[in-house]
Amino acid sequence: MFETVLSAAAGVAGWSASEYLIHRFLGHEWAKKHRNAFSVEHVKHHATTSYFAPSWKKGLAAVAASAVMAPVTSLLLGRRAGLAFTAGYVTMYLTYEVLHRRAHTHAPTGPYSRWVRRNHFAHHFMSPKDNHGVTSPFWDHVFGTARPLDDADGNPIRIKVPARHAMPWLVNEHGELRPEFAADYELVVKGKPERVPTPRAA
Repeated sequence: MFETVLSAAAGVAGWSASEYLIHRFLGHEWAKKHRNAFSVEHVKHHATTSYFAPSWKKGLAAVAASAVMAPVTSLLLGRRAGLAFTAGYVTMYLTYEVLHRRAHTHAPTGPYSRWVRRNHFAHHFMSPKDNHGVTSPFWDHVFGTARPLDDADGNPIRIKVPARHAMPWLVNEHGELRPEFAADYELVVKGKPERVPTPRAA
């Protein structure tokens, strides 16, 4: 039992490393010289942040990874441990997909989801060479690509979001920044920050 749990945890860690490496190298650093299926979809996602690769492509990737990984890890680790590793890896991959999509479509609901959004949109809109991890900052810290989200005094650095790329949860029906997110974000219109309207007294 312990071996199975440990193998599944190793699979989770394996996806965490893959998430960082795939995003950083296939999606960014090697994308121009070595165009690949992932970089094509990733460029579209950065250009139009509401765009996501079709679900069938993601499902196919998960099936293909499982088909290759399960027999290889079973051969190396034994059947039970190999399948547990594969299950942990694929489960974490699917978790990543859900968290990533929800970061774009749903407002944060707690400290972790707030961090996911601030970290990810700092990557999108301020420093594409940094913050490649979506579910965890661990590998960014290991490889020196973690962009600080707070200033020296511990105050949040506001993420500058181009108004035309604003996430639906970030703005109201008039396209204005919602006051509850003003401490974490600012909208930028043609290079100039948009002033957050002061809520009117009831």
